[in-house]
Amino acid sequence: MTMTLSAENGPELEWTKSSYSSDDGPSCVEVAATPGTVHVRDSKNVAGPRLTVPAGVWADFVASVVR
Repeated sequence: MTMTLSAENGPELEWTKSSYSSDDGPSCVEVAATPGTVHVRDSKNVAGPRLTVPAGVWADFVASVVR
């Protein structure tokens, strides 16, 4: 598995906030998918570090937490 910290924030990244986050509640994470990778960041610190993981690794992670 390869994980990297990413500073990428070009116009091609469309961030989606977690459905558990709201304007009047706790903040969570945001994700942006690109071909082959998924970028993850803290929604409270959008300029902070980002994690970039291969799309397959992200799919495995999501599948394991949904169970």
